[in-house]
Amino acid sequence: MSTQVVVLGSGYAGAGAVTTLEEELGHDAQLTWVAEHDYHLVLHEVHRCIRDPSVESSITIPVDDIKSDSTDFVKGRATDVNVDERVVELEGGDTVDYDYLLVAIGSSTAFFGIEGLEEFAHQLKGLDDAREIHQDIKEAAADASRDDPAQVVIGGAGLSGIQAAAEVAEYRDTNRAPIDIKLVEGMDEIFPGNDPELQGALRRRVEDLDIDILTGDFISKVDEETVFIGGGEDEDPEELDYDVLVWTGGITGQPEASDVELEQDERSHRFFAEEDFQTSDDRVFAVGDCALVEQGPDSVAPPTAQAAWDAADVAGENIARAIAGKPLKRWTFTDKGTVISIGHDAVAHGVKFPVVGEFPVNVFGGPLARTLKKGIAANWIADVTSPKRALSAWNDL
Repeated sequence: MSTQVVVLGSGYAGAGAVTTLEEELGHDAQLTWVAEHDYHLVLHEVHRCIRDPSVESSITIPVDDIKSDSTDFVKGRATDVNVDERVVELEGGDTVDYDYLLVAIGSSTAFFGIEGLEEFAHQLKGLDDAREIHQDIKEAAADASRDDPAQVVIGGAGLSGIQAAAEVAEYRDTNRAPIDIKLVEGMDEIFPGNDPELQGALRRRVEDLDIDILTGDFISKVDEETVFIGGGEDEDPEELDYDVLVWTGGITGQPEASDVELEQDERSHRFFAEEDFQTSDDRVFAVGDCALVEQGPDSVAPPTAQAAWDAADVAGENIARAIAGKPLKRWTFTDKGTVISIGHDAVAHGVKFPVVGEFPVNVFGGPLARTLKKGIAANWIADVTSPKRALSAWNDL
């Protein structure tokens, strides 16, 4: 009987691991890919759909264009994993048996217990989210005027928040729509915890797009019409009326993960994994945002597309090595730099090019940064499909 290998998730880690497993598994193994959607989403470009939903055709890749005919695909959302019986349970009652399992189910949005936030705010974790944000902004602008513009509030000024705010600004300018945009960050600077030079470059470009930046106080409460910022026993919170609210302020594990009997962080329900991606069960591996992949004492890999993409190859290879009884490889994340789109512009930081090494300028924007941003997405699309598809997507990236 063939060895049953199952991959859960169609994000960067899942899609990348499938392509590697198809190369590494022997003929005596059967690969099954299980995912909620029958497409892979180039998630770090999904903010583009806020401005222009037609972009989605360039950043969604059908699973049939990624996997080979020999790999089975099952469309469904995993709700539990029975590690004793080696069974994945799906929404609706179907099950998938496995001998080895790779969990790459990504993350969900963290709302940190802020009253009203989950109920009233949009997230930006998938294609449907971007579509809904676009539609709500379009409708709010249609009901507004120059004297009474639509109010769009973006909560969280990390990577997703900055890029989302810039796309709203591009929509506003392209359509000459009456929209005011506010980017709210609880820390003292946007893109918190990063190089001050990069933070300054981002702030300048965001402000050039006529986006108001509010930093230094956290969102404390949300109702149907108002975002409350700060406040406490001795002071009233600042109140921001809104028509559209988008929250990008953090990640946590998928809700179903809490019931899976694997060692996990009690608060975030992300699975603990060694540097070889093995979890507390030696037949289950975890990779991507759903995992806390050890990177030495008191350190884990960052929950980024870059890390998931890089890790997927080793995770897939390690499952093949485990089946063959070979030693597992250890993976160490090497940061190749950060590139952030600001609408039609981009800013790059600490970029390392193959062979050449680190770029001599630490932070730069302009045509080179824009081309680099496009190139990163195109390279990924080419990796999992073909250069032809990457070329056809180029103008939308």
